[in-house]
Amino acid sequence: MYVIVLNADYTYLHSINWKRAIKLVMQGKVEVLKNTEKVIEGFNEKVVLPLVVRLMYFVRRLYKTKVPLQRKNVFVRDEFTCQYCGKKCKTSPTIDHIIPRSRGGGHCWNNSVTACIKCNQKKGNKTPKESKMTLIKKPVQPTINEFAKKKLKLMGVEDIIEEFFSSSFSKQV
Repeated sequence: MYVIVLNADYTYLHSINWKRAIKLVMQGKVEVLKNTEKVIEGFNEKVVLPLVVRLMYFVRRLYKTKVPLQRKNVFVRDEFTCQYCGKKCKTSPTIDHIIPRSRGGGHCWNNSVTACIKCNQKKGNKTPKESKMTLIKKPVQPTINEFAKKKLKLMGVEDIIEEFFSSSFSKQV
């Protein structure tokens, strides 16, 4: 189970496992904003598992200006979907370079897409035109906000955050 960590200014920072969240609560580094229904018993006390916590101090974002080009970030941008056949490939996605690196294509956001093994092998060392394959959508470098939103959606916590904020602000009004 994951716990959503918000920065001191209530912006999404990341998510952590429940054990780390309880440790941070006990150390006084976070405040619990919303709990789950689950209770853990241990050391002569019962602890309710948190769902959303907020840091007591502000932390600078890991990357402020742009999302770094990494395999996992390309998969998140493409939502683990093969950009040639459109099938989800969560078990073994691969990175395909639209213009192969051996033919002068660079390793950049605009030339890297998620592909299933079958499509990647079919395309081989050719361009999509030469292999008679078309891309579902043109690859672009995501903004920080677009990337964070897709990552939250893939983790299944986007709805939880929206529900939390809508219930918190409706109580204040």
